[in-house]
Amino acid sequence: MRNNKIKIAVVGLRFGGEFPAIYRDHPDVYDVVICDKNIQLLNQYGNTFGFENRCSDYEELLDSDVDAIHIVTDIHTHYELTIKALRAGKHCACTVPMATTINELKEIIKAQQESGKNYMMMETAVYTYQCLFVKELIEQGLIGNIQFLRGIHFQDMEGWPDYWMGLPPMYYATHAVAPLLYLSDSVPEYVYCLGSGIMREELVEQYGNPYPVETAIVKMKGKSLVAEVTRSLFETAREYVEGFTILGDKMSFEWNMEKEAPILFRFTDDIPKGHLGTRGREIKTEVADIPNFRERLPKSIQKYTEQHTILDPNNPHRSIQQGGGHHGSHPHLVHEFVRSIIEDRKPEIDAVTAANWTAVGICAHESAMKQGEKIKIPDFTELEYK
Repeated sequence: MRNNKIKIAVVGLRFGGEFPAIYRDHPDVYDVVICDKNIQLLNQYGNTFGFENRCSDYEELLDSDVDAIHIVTDIHTHYELTIKALRAGKHCACTVPMATTINELKEIIKAQQESGKNYMMMETAVYTYQCLFVKELIEQGLIGNIQFLRGIHFQDMEGWPDYWMGLPPMYYATHAVAPLLYLSDSVPEYVYCLGSGIMREELVEQYGNPYPVETAIVKMKGKSLVAEVTRSLFETAREYVEGFTILGDKMSFEWNMEKEAPILFRFTDDIPKGHLGTRGREIKTEVADIPNFRERLPKSIQKYTEQHTILDPNNPHRSIQQGGGHHGSHPHLVHEFVRSIIEDRKPEIDAVTAANWTAVGICAHESAMKQGEKIKIPDFTELEYK
């Protein structure tokens, strides 16, 4: 750290290429290193977007003077790269999911606690305009008691890199799970899950997963509250969406289409008394008017909450767009990670929280493969490493 500012490296420049410019413009960052093992991509990106500090060898990066590393690489690399970063004494942020086995989740928590460095899972879904909006409604008491939650993430992965082919849907479920646990302030206790549909044989081979769609019912610990989570990856004709529903006893929120505004439902009056002919209370339906929430960010990165903001407006042909990703969430993620380091505190999505959110999908797929058997989800808040 230099003058209370950090030096950070972004590892993985395909999807990860959306982040270096946000870090460079953050007032608490003094330098950004870009890293990718594809040297052609590394140099093309660096030349295009003006990043001089480049690294193609992760091991060299671990030995460098960077304070923090943001990992945005393939799913199967997350565990190894995260463990190495923490053990090298680097603060670590990683895209979702945290890992793909329960043991790997435990090992990351252990490495984080032993290192004393920050770990943050960069879950976009809890920093979208929509999620921040509902959090305010809850804090204002407008939702009331949460009665039920539902999360959906539909996405067709045909044509993506080979490691995606046939991936169990629930292994990449945090976009659907996280808003539900975050907004209800819950820890998952157990899950039932069933797989649905059929897939062509070549999609089954890699992971032994026969299901294009998986649906789970999650029980929250210590609460009379359940959530439904549905995830699809292949062979399902549905427009992309990462949506969620919060049903309350005063107001409810539903967001089911990626390109359409969410809907609010609310009672218009109190429970009728003495009116035998009344059948149900009147419900008012309205389109949610959701603000940008840019005022929560430093001025230098507020522009990155907007859709289609590119690094250089004079060169719109550049392939990687900077900012606006996942409904304005990217600068909020960057700001939370950076400030947690500067303020020497846990990030909002710390290692234990990330493990609780990620474990839902891991246990859900186990349940699906056992024809809906009840699977207990580990409570990572109970873990203590000596």
